[in-house]
Amino acid sequence: MASASPPLRSRVLLKTTLLLHNTRSERSVQTAALGFRVHSGWAAAVVLCGPLDAPVVVHRRRIQLVKTFTYTFRQPYHTAKKMPRRDAIKFIGGAQSEAKRLALSSLHSLQTDLAEGDFKIVSGALLMASGRALPVLEQILASHALIHTADGELFRDSLRAACARCGLPLQGIREKVLFATASKAFGLQPAALKRRIAAFGKSLGPPWSQDEKFAALGAWLSLTRQAIP
Repeated sequence: MASASPPLRSRVLLKTTLLLHNTRSERSVQTAALGFRVHSGWAAAVVLCGPLDAPVVVHRRRIQLVKTFTYTFRQPYHTAKKMPRRDAIKFIGGAQSEAKRLALSSLHSLQTDLAEGDFKIVSGALLMASGRALPVLEQILASHALIHTADGELFRDSLRAACARCGLPLQGIREKVLFATASKAFGLQPAALKRRIAAFGKSLGPPWSQDEKFAALGAWLSLTRQAIP
């Protein structure tokens, strides 16, 4: 199976297409946009570059947001529910700190890898669930629905913090309206839009699941922000 994050050095054809016949000394850095789709303990990240009407995928990878990938740490609020309040507060705080550290390290690594291919991320998009504010811990742990929401938000917050530390503007997009927003922005019907997103992954090979597709669409929308003066 193909790697989830192929080395940028191997993408010579893409770079040649984007920069035509420029020599290395004449090449300029290409601006790119990053899209995230979060799961419990990890996130799919996809980077797009190019004109709005014909963007291309520069890179994709899976970002780990927990050091130990088990239910205990991937579902921190589910785990905290079984703990005494003081222990729950400490555990959640530790999960938040670890996720932020790993997110920042991963983003720095991604930026470094892209720089080797003369790409620079200048904007990003983060897919969101409901987008509503969460109540205090006691209320979260008393509601199974809020526990699920809080787990997702903890890992989204880690990516928000990492992007803020790196000076990367990050746009929140509700996943529920992702395709409607993109259809309006690009003047494409949803069916045509889905075909375009599916085609993005053909040159990369698997995995190109819904996670990568949605993250790519978020990145594509983020490119529109770069196009606005």
